Amino acid sequence: MRVRVRYAKLGKVRFLSHRDLARVIERAVRRAGLPVTYSQGFSPHARLHFGLALSTGHESVAEYFDVDLDDLDDLDDVVPADEVADLLAPCLPVGVTTTASRELEPGTPSLQDAVTSSTWELELPSADADRVEVDVAALLAADELPLDLVRKGKQVREDLRPLLLDLVAERTTSGTRLVTELGTKPRSVRPAELLAALRLDDQPVRVTRTHQWITSDGERREPIELRSPSPHAEARAS
Repeated sequence: MRVRVRYAKLGKVRFLSHRDLARVIERAVRRAGLPVTYSQGFSPHARLHFGLALSTGHESVAEYFDVDLDDLDDLDDVVPADEVADLLAPCLPVGVTTTASRELEPGTPSLQDAVTSSTWELELPSADADRVEVDVAALLAADELPLDLVRKGKQVREDLRPLLLDLVAERTTSGTRLVTELGTKPRSVRPAELLAALRLDDQPVRVTRTHQWITSDGERREPIELRSPSPHAEARAS
């Protein structure tokens, strides 16, 4: 059985790298006593499957991983898929909060293959709101957004415009918030690349992934949709 788990990564734990967080989650799976399956070979490891990596320093309320569990029919204590998130919660460090879990149907595409875009919020503390609004309008009106990037040690020029799906500038009491949807196919656009295209000097004080999106049966939705209030609001109040 494969179970998909949704979790948030907020606060100081945002400085953990994707690889370090994967190790933390693997240890939590063991501590929770979940009947996880292991790979074969000299150094077996728990069969966990992670989605798109979150850059170190960024926060998120919409991260996911899949975990393969043994056939529960042969076990005395059955673990319902929707209780996996609750079992993991006390085994995780402060700032990593599991918010939902559900069983996946056989043949469900992996997170890496299924996710087509992500929604982000970028808090800019002292940006000129008028200028940002003008720059945002210019980006959305542009046919191309060529940007020089470094890929595998080589400088390349790529057009970011096809992957800029939405961008809104919102005025806040402390500056400006950018809300953007960035595509992930054929590759993911990073929030830092969006800021480079805007030519903003400000570095965001907070970057948060709020949604990941997939298309299934002609409908756009999240890998797991939350029906309860998001921990994001609580984190912003702290």
